Amino acid sequence: MTNLAIAANGLRKSFPGKDGDKVVLDGVDLAVPEATIFSLLGPNGAGKTTTVQILSTLLRADAGEVRVAGFDLARQADDVRGAIGVTGQYSAVDKLLTGEENLLLMADLRHLSRRDGRRRAAEMLERFDLVDAARKPAGTYSGGMRRRLDLAMTLVGDPRLIFLDEPTTGLDPRSRRTMWGIVRELVAGGVTVFLTTQYLDEADRLADHIALLDHGRLIAEGTADELKRLIPGGHVSLRFTDDDALKDALDALGRGFVDPSDDDRLTLQVPSDGGVASLRELLARLDAAGVEPSDLSVHTPDLDDVFLTLTGRDPGQNTDQKAEVSR
Repeated sequence: MTNLAIAANGLRKSFPGKDGDKVVLDGVDLAVPEATIFSLLGPNGAGKTTTVQILSTLLRADAGEVRVAGFDLARQADDVRGAIGVTGQYSAVDKLLTGEENLLLMADLRHLSRRDGRRRAAEMLERFDLVDAARKPAGTYSGGMRRRLDLAMTLVGDPRLIFLDEPTTGLDPRSRRTMWGIVRELVAGGVTVFLTTQYLDEADRLADHIALLDHGRLIAEGTADELKRLIPGGHVSLRFTDDDALKDALDALGRGFVDPSDDDRLTLQVPSDGGVASLRELLARLDAAGVEPSDLSVHTPDLDDVFLTLTGRDPGQNTDQKAEVSR
């Protein structure tokens, strides 16, 4: 049986409003296996940050049973805090302190001895490629360097579970890829990562499992590929060497159309969910008819399509975090 880093059942949270209580989380269930990357997606105000704040002991839930890192969230909050790390949307780095001083401060907060604190700080500086900047004020760091330092500070206490809330917002593409590499290394080492992000390609590349939250409820869950198959529009492209082969394939499959973007008109598009079973059936039919394509590719909707279809909102407009932060 898979061990769970997070197990939540019936998670609920409301906040007072002008017109009565506003329900932010309405019976959310979560199951996050250890040593995986779990990504929670959703529009502004969906309840993502509220979920992170509750799971990391910063807010109390109104209802629900939750275990984090094996501990009961309601009765063992101190144990939960000792097992987790949190890297929020906004850097917790003190810009007046050097990178090394920031790490040593975190070591003190984690009650490490002076010797262990210095050892741990040195390890983090080396691991996050900050040795050359260790004695420089963090205020002089680039955005990518500050985010690396922020994550390094989170790791000083050697947490088993890390909450990454919008970890790459505002970073350039190179810095984002660096952060992705660091996250993958953490998970390979046995750490569990709970990720919220406004970049759907980030979730697509990193997450083992994705949950889509909207109006306080989970409306879809699965791997990135499983979520994409929920949306119509997927197809298999088959390219053939001549017209006769294409016509034979069309007869054998009984469905499909010639790709209008192919000037040679030798590419057949066949509607498909992109799953293994449907692909196996398609190839079996072609094989039985003695037809072999020269090239095959599977096309499925991306997570932007999933987001737009299931929430009715464009993920490109999901960059203003004010509504979420207010919760």
